Amino acid sequence: MMVDPELINFVKEDERIDDLQCKGYRLIQKPKGFCFGVDAVLLSHFARVKKGQKVLDLCTGSGVIPILMAANTAGEHFTGLELQEDYADMADRSVQMNGLEGRIDIVCGDVRKIRELFQPASFPVVTVNPPYMTDHHGLKNLYEPKTIARHEVTISLEDVIAAASYVMPENGTFYMIHKPFRLAEIFQVMKQYRLEPKRMRLIQPYVDKEPTMVMVEGLKGGKQRITIEPSLIIYEAPGVYTQEIYEKYNKS
Repeated sequence: MMVDPELINFVKEDERIDDLQCKGYRLIQKPKGFCFGVDAVLLSHFARVKKGQKVLDLCTGSGVIPILMAANTAGEHFTGLELQEDYADMADRSVQMNGLEGRIDIVCGDVRKIRELFQPASFPVVTVNPPYMTDHHGLKNLYEPKTIARHEVTISLEDVIAAASYVMPENGTFYMIHKPFRLAEIFQVMKQYRLEPKRMRLIQPYVDKEPTMVMVEGLKGGKQRITIEPSLIIYEAPGVYTQEIYEKYNKS
């Protein structure tokens, strides 16, 4: 892989640099590890961040969501929390490579120990693209990076939502992308931690296929009322994105 000589000091032998096609920003990733997908891009656009707000991204992985949100929102500062040390280090190097040290911090730590890491009510906006799956049957190497990113082997849905609720003040907003088959559980746990579901959007691969992802917004201490937005369709034909997806990538 050819690497810009100016960036060579930021990457290791098992890594690559991807162009985010957004304000010249780039992202370091491990080709053999867990790489970000369309879900991260969509969540970064679904979340609403007001001018001057501080944002915490749980399970930040490569740090792609804080970097995209720093590019596309007026938020003042973004913090990414990541459990795996090598991914936290990689995300931090991406921040430095893009000259975003003044707007983004990467913290290596455990979501379950959130009270040891941050003060309560310290982030008015929280985002998360968490592990989706709970069924470990047949899985091997449960603690490999890809497995940790995709399956709840180190944290649960409740761990994530409890952490978000702790760091959010009243009327703070929570944004998550997840799997539709867990919606009943998602809403139940959100309500348990006083994050009232306020907005939801299903994501379908094609207009005639069932949803494969869902984005949810919650308001801490909010009243009961949810808006269901029109489904987001990813492809209009195999390998051809819909106009909305093209626009989101072009803005990212």
